[in-house]
Amino acid sequence: MTKLTHLAAAGEVHMVDVSEKPATERSARAAGRVSMRKDTLDLALSGNAKKGDVFAAARIAGIVAAKKTADLIPLCHPLALTHISVDVEPDAAPPGIKVSARAKTAGQTGVEMEALTAVAVACLTIYDMLKAADRDMRIEAIELVEKTGGKSGAFRRR
Repeated sequence: MTKLTHLAAAGEVHMVDVSEKPATERSARAAGRVSMRKDTLDLALSGNAKKGDVFAAARIAGIVAAKKTADLIPLCHPLALTHISVDVEPDAAPPGIKVSARAKTAGQTGVEMEALTAVAVACLTIYDMLKAADRDMRIEAIELVEKTGGKSGAFRRR
């Protein structure tokens, strides 16, 4: 099993020192989904949800969340993101909304958590925007899809 980098020799949690690592180009892509009833998806697509444009709100929330990841996840390093994009698209079968995010930086640590945070908060925003119509929605399958750069190299989910 790989040693966990956030644990010191005595087992106490700490932020990893990345000061000696070289800055490299790094990217990560994450995805997730909000499943819902067909009539809820139709409401989101119509643009008539009580709180407004579900897709625009989710995209903006995801972007803001990626930029705030170090404030939300205790041991994450604050990063200068060079790019963050959040895509939100309807999925007819089964009904739901798919969310994906891509983050990039040139730095000493990866951007996986920024991409994952963007997806999670975008999905939570979709739930919030539509909960009056469908409290049975489910946020599911939030996962890292791929990452590049850094000492550990590339990763791509099969």
